[in-house]
Amino acid sequence: MLYCSIFEHYKYTNRIIMTNYKTSLKLVNKIQKIRSKNNKSWMDILKLSLKLDPKSASKILSNIYNDDKKISSLAKKILKINK
Repeated sequence: MLYCSIFEHYKYTNRIIMTNYKTSLKLVNKIQKIRSKNNKSWMDILKLSLKLDPKSASKILSNIYNDDKKISSLAKKILKINK
């Protein structure tokens, strides 16, 4: 009977760990997707700065800033899940 209780506890704990892992992995994948867009935006702003178009560069910088906020939010969720 004690063995059964220990085994059930192990299964429950393992299920929680796997759920946290899967949730964290989904969030990391979202971060990766946002990062790829963000990296392209950085290259775009570099090209625009070379053309000396500060108005357009500011618009792209705004997009980069918004993507960085999304990444920070997802990173905070991962930290909360794995405390």
